[in-house]
Amino acid sequence: MEHAFPEDEIRPISCVPLTRDNSNPRRSELNDPLGNYSLTLIDSLSTLAILASGPSEKALNYFQEGVELLVEEYGDGTKGPNGQGKRSRGYDLDSKVQVFETVIRGVGGLLSAHLFAIGELPITGYTPNLVDGKIVWPGGWVYNGQLLRLACDLASRLLPAFSTTTGLPYPRVNLRHGVPFYLNSPLSGIDPEWCKDTEHEWCQELFREPRETCSAGAGSLVLEFTVLSRLTGDARFEQLAKRAFWSIWERRSSLGLVGAGIDAETGLWTGPFTGLGASIDSFFEYAVKSYVLLSGSDHPPASTNYGFAPPLTDEQHDPESFLEVWHASHTAIKRHLYRSGMYVHPHYIQADLYTGASRAFWMDSLSAFFPGLLTLTGDIDEAIETHLLFTALWNRYSALPERWSTATGSVEGGLGWWGGRPEFIESTYHIYRVTQDPWYLHVGEMALRDIKRRCWARCGWSGLQDVRSGELNDRQESFFLGETTKYLYLLFNEDHPLNKLDAPFVFTTEGHPLIIPKSKRSTRSSVGTWLDHELHNDTCPAAPRPLPLTVSVTAARKDLFHAANLARLQFMPAPGSSESPIVEFSNDHPSISLSDVRSPSNYTYYPWTLPLNLIPLDATCRKITPKLTFDITFPSLPNTILTPGLLQRVGNGVFVNNMGGLRLNMIQDVPMLLHAGHGDGDLYRVQAINHIPLGKDEKVFLAKAVMENVVNTMDPNFLQVRDPTMMEIVFDLPNDASESDTNSQEPAGYSYPKKANPGAQIVMDGKPDGSSQMKFAFGQLLQQVSSILQDPAPAPSPLPSKPISRHYIPAITPSGLGSAPIPDWPEAPSVDATGAAPEGYLLWSSVFVTDQNCDEPLASSVPRKHQIIIIKRGGCSFGDKLKNIPAFAPTRTSLQLVIIVSYDNEGGDGWLTRPLLDSAQLTTSGLPRHNPIPMVMVGGGEDTYEVLGRAESVGIKRRYTVQAQGVLISNLIII
Repeated sequence: MEHAFPEDEIRPISCVPLTRDNSNPRRSELNDPLGNYSLTLIDSLSTLAILASGPSEKALNYFQEGVELLVEEYGDGTKGPNGQGKRSRGYDLDSKVQVFETVIRGVGGLLSAHLFAIGELPITGYTPNLVDGKIVWPGGWVYNGQLLRLACDLASRLLPAFSTTTGLPYPRVNLRHGVPFYLNSPLSGIDPEWCKDTEHEWCQELFREPRETCSAGAGSLVLEFTVLSRLTGDARFEQLAKRAFWSIWERRSSLGLVGAGIDAETGLWTGPFTGLGASIDSFFEYAVKSYVLLSGSDHPPASTNYGFAPPLTDEQHDPESFLEVWHASHTAIKRHLYRSGMYVHPHYIQADLYTGASRAFWMDSLSAFFPGLLTLTGDIDEAIETHLLFTALWNRYSALPERWSTATGSVEGGLGWWGGRPEFIESTYHIYRVTQDPWYLHVGEMALRDIKRRCWARCGWSGLQDVRSGELNDRQESFFLGETTKYLYLLFNEDHPLNKLDAPFVFTTEGHPLIIPKSKRSTRSSVGTWLDHELHNDTCPAAPRPLPLTVSVTAARKDLFHAANLARLQFMPAPGSSESPIVEFSNDHPSISLSDVRSPSNYTYYPWTLPLNLIPLDATCRKITPKLTFDITFPSLPNTILTPGLLQRVGNGVFVNNMGGLRLNMIQDVPMLLHAGHGDGDLYRVQAINHIPLGKDEKVFLAKAVMENVVNTMDPNFLQVRDPTMMEIVFDLPNDASESDTNSQEPAGYSYPKKANPGAQIVMDGKPDGSSQMKFAFGQLLQQVSSILQDPAPAPSPLPSKPISRHYIPAITPSGLGSAPIPDWPEAPSVDATGAAPEGYLLWSSVFVTDQNCDEPLASSVPRKHQIIIIKRGGCSFGDKLKNIPAFAPTRTSLQLVIIVSYDNEGGDGWLTRPLLDSAQLTTSGLPRHNPIPMVMVGGGEDTYEVLGRAESVGIKRRYTVQAQGVLISNLIII
């Protein structure tokens, strides 16, 4: 305040203000948050209010004086003469700022301070002194809502950024002029067509204006804008913030992941990367905290439409919808971003938005928020294990580098600065509040001493330009006082009223406490139309109890030093004594001690953050589980040139056109789920093919013809095994039949169009069809393979006279005494090595369709003249259905296969359950059948039944899996 107010920030080493760089408007790291509106004071008011609950009265005085100074500079938010301040009327400033930073720092700071001022958030010993309905502070100054009006003024100046049809706000706005720099905005006042026809430099500058916002920037406005709407009665803010949140979520990938950058005008992701940190982090945070803040609260009318995007639905207003976004996001994160303990210690990676394949192995300091969020959602164990790695990194660097690589164990890309970020300390605070484990008090003490030792400067606290060298950057970010110091204070102040407040309040992503006042809430029942409470246990578990003779549950964890190992602490030398510029300040300052000059870290396993007397003397650590990986390499064939075309990406994996020179990187990390959900070891998975990483749900497709002359059929590392249970029923339909009257009766399978439409895409409903996870992998066996087909290969055999389309339906064989083995029939043609769709005649051409076949035997001529019999499931046992088929002499033209069509939603939303023939097959006369009839069951109900009845020919195709060293490769599919 002495050296920089009313400017935004201070240079703590130079003792001069830090302001916007008007000479370089593109300097976003400085100009985005700094808007010439006294940012540090606004960001610090809620911290002062929290400190005011301490023993000293100074903090409350500072809080009230800060509010008065702010009103003096920017007015009281009214339209009269009192609305004019020394600097401006409200925030009528020619400053181009980032919408996200202005909302979370500016609007959020003003709202939180207002809630403290009116007593909605607690300050020990402070009760608003109401005189004639106004709050009178010492000295006679009257508080009558000035901060709320200023917050509304600032937020209103951001609304032009929402002038998009996507619902996503533009990333930046001028507080005075709106968005004249976004050419396509209806509020720009510029005709885009005029600019297209001119070379004017001004127009060219508009074309270069970045439109890219991010998931965090667009999706993290709900808390501040909702509280503002509830306090002012202006529903625009809440509606627009929620619309932006849902606009992000609606654009998630098929894996349930959201990306980082997104174009505000087109709604398209600007890159394929996803993760937990920068540009994404607070989207997840606001999904959870919006649920907390809005629970039990009414919302504006859903039909109200503000901006240019469609109005919101009741479901999008429902608090539980936000919670479901978190559950879906967390599931996707655990599936695609989470790396388990087989990678030394659990952590998260950067992955491909669309495939889930790993893309980078760094973690940034912003992602240190995640353990705290997991704590709020009751996922305590995951929070603790995640926090351990950040603790180890802080222990190593005495701060957190902006990015650190788990692969190399060093700072990533030279990004070694720490600007005073609060996320690690925030998570430490939240975990301690839940666990009451003294470990986290020692973590906080370590961080506090390191900050005091390394970051102190004459006029404030400087960020570190490099955590390795200790070089300072001469900037005190506003969030250091707004968040970092706040969480440290709350960590050590057990009795602070916020730590005991039983109300739906939240800390925003900028650390500002917010709550909807009781007078602005009305109890309502949740819509609750799509949240399955049985799937989630949304409760906070009781604090874990320490083991006997121990005081810390965390210190007793068997994986405690796995995190230290991943952080490479065992390779760090002991630093010895370390001098600090704070030494010269310590002689006459009572808060500085010798321990502040030296970090408590010694870069070894002990003491970590705990004193030695709190660690068991002979404690042991669980052995680190090694990664089970190996490579399978196939020889290059003579005269083969390796080209990119040998591997072609399809919608859910990679199609291999040639195995010569192919290299498969295997990892054993897929749980083997057997019947009743019991596990028995892990399956292998192809995690990379020719150094191309694959996602956990991606598959590698191999045609049988591709494997010829390359694969040794007896190779134990690549053993082809025929599936005895699952197969495909293949059948041909006339194109006129399949197009004219089967659109609403598509079988529960997929099809290859032939001749009449050789380049069309496979039709497939993608439903699970197996009785286990291994079987389920085949449910999308050929999905989108046709998308990679080039010109179809010449037909290997004459085609039928009229165009047909080929279809595939998953089928399962029965078990029990009455089950007959499937003969070694010739299979339907496969995709050949060129990738051409299969062609050629199928095995059987005579199909008979009956009902449930329970009441009376079929005519004796049916099994003699028909090769396939289609029977509906139900009405009687499978054995009785077969018993009603008369005996016959086996010939090439007689009955070969019975197909049972299930109506129990199998092959669709459920899996096929293997039918049971518990007794030997009998004839209609009750005698044992000498030649048992092979039978399979398919799903799909009436749709499948009707389509099979029109089949011109039918065949089968066996399924094959590949085993490596006797273990199934889960995502390798032979077609």
